[in-house]
Amino acid sequence: MPNSVSTHQWSASDGVELAFHEVGQGRAVIVLHGLFSDADMNWIKFGHAERIAAAGFRVIMPDLRAHGQSAKPQEAAAYPRGILARDLRELVAHLGLTEFDLGGFSLGARTTVEAVGEGLKPRRAILGGAGLQGLKNWKRRKVFFLEAIARFDQVQRGDPHWLSVQFMKSQKVDRVATAHLLESFEDAFMDWLQAFTMPTLVVCGSEDEDNGSAEELAAAIPTASFVEIPGTHMSSVTKPELGEEIARFLSA
Repeated sequence: MPNSVSTHQWSASDGVELAFHEVGQGRAVIVLHGLFSDADMNWIKFGHAERIAAAGFRVIMPDLRAHGQSAKPQEAAAYPRGILARDLRELVAHLGLTEFDLGGFSLGARTTVEAVGEGLKPRRAILGGAGLQGLKNWKRRKVFFLEAIARFDQVQRGDPHWLSVQFMKSQKVDRVATAHLLESFEDAFMDWLQAFTMPTLVVCGSEDEDNGSAEELAAAIPTASFVEIPGTHMSSVTKPELGEEIARFLSA
């Protein structure tokens, strides 16, 4: 992790200790990582946070509950419905932010949709690695990942779950905690998208259809623009274009 990135701990309202990382100075932008990942993998390792910070922003990168350096409670009670959006609202309050931008990749994008739909009002929004069908039918994705966790030690190369299991292994994912977290998700309410009255960037890899069509998602948000970057759902986060496009959008 670059020396310029600082890490902080804070306590959610239920007492769970959570972590966030930050770099840069200027207007705050909160970016949320994807499932099984963490702030380091999605935003720091491949330079996106530094690219955004260099454009004049204070980049705040939470490790979601059950991920990264945040706590991973083993009890289902620690994962009520909508817990990630609740943690996000509490982090905004903890930091005393009044003007900020907000976005995320994959699960981070879904959490952004829920948080904005429930009243959070960022100046600008970013939805990365997300498509309309993935929001409408999150249950299908949830079941897929729960199956990957359940069959963790049996999955063979060629199995549809193979890449997910390999990524979980590389990230040393806590499968008990993550399974509880997955059970806390429900399909997104489409009226949540009506809350996106702010400029919104929908950015997605050219070969990424894991969550349906990103172009359809952008078309469903009147204030959204769509930008395609290279890569699949897994590889697009390694491409410099992801951070470059976010920095360009936030600076416009």
